[in-house]
Amino acid sequence: MSAEPVPEAAAVEIVDLVVEYDGTTALRGVSLTVGAGEVLALLGPSGSGKSTLLHAVAGFLEPRAGTIRLAGTTVSGDGRPVPPERRELAVVFQNYALWPHLSALDTVAYPLRRRGAPRVQARAEALEIMRRLRVDHLAQRRPAELSGGEQQRVGLARALARRPSVYLFDEPTAHLDTHVRGVFLDELVARQQDSGAAAVYATHDAEEALGLADRVALLDHGHVLQVGTPQQVYDEPVDLFAARLTGPASAIDDGQLLVRPGWARLGGPLEGDVRAVRFRGPHSDYLVHSPRGEVLIREAGSPRHAVGAHLGWTLEHGWPLAGGAI
Repeated sequence: MSAEPVPEAAAVEIVDLVVEYDGTTALRGVSLTVGAGEVLALLGPSGSGKSTLLHAVAGFLEPRAGTIRLAGTTVSGDGRPVPPERRELAVVFQNYALWPHLSALDTVAYPLRRRGAPRVQARAEALEIMRRLRVDHLAQRRPAELSGGEQQRVGLARALARRPSVYLFDEPTAHLDTHVRGVFLDELVARQQDSGAAAVYATHDAEEALGLADRVALLDHGHVLQVGTPQQVYDEPVDLFAARLTGPASAIDDGQLLVRPGWARLGGPLEGDVRAVRFRGPHSDYLVHSPRGEVLIREAGSPRHAVGAHLGWTLEHGWPLAGGAI
């Protein structure tokens, strides 16, 4: 009789993690897992614990309680924490953290040299990574000579050069303009998929989290509110606060029913008055006051109704909020 295969260990396993510093409890019993090759987004407002969680996984903060395992190996929680440099991780911060005295090429080559690669080989491999990220023409420049977007790509190239089993991204697009952000995210996804590494991506941007991740963990004040696929956390949030972390949301019928802007349409048997109109480019948002409550309704194109208009609307879908809105 053949033996059953041994289940593959999670790339990251966090169990009952508690982190305290400066007299504040920043994480309260957090438990999460990240599978091999999976992207987990941490979505929450400032102060929710996203960066603290990444820093604990990276080894920059020592938890008061709980366990962290990487690929089945305990790196924190057994009394003998593994130092950051010995964890198979690559960390990309929003502040780039480039060394001012090194050229972009030598910055990217540094992890390769640390692994023992000869200088010529390390620089050749680093240059190829930079070429894929379209910053090879900046190879001889130092950080002060690079734009913010260029610095971020160099930081990503350095992370890729480590060939880790897990990437940790701490709001890496926070200071990038819209165009550069889109290019960066496309490259990030492509490189992560090519390498097969897992990734934990902290952000306060709902579109980033929903568009990038295989699963999303919603955080607030050090607690995990909900974990699920992007579709689950958007369509079936645990409460109104969780709903509003992932996008615009209305609560009608005395706060009992969640309505997303695309779940209702103008025209129909229900009545209401337009309180506000917001043109968003590809669509327009109408805030409609009705006997069932205020509801945000989204319609493609430019506005067709002005503030004060009395109109009909139709509710096509809703999600019941357990215990009502908060």
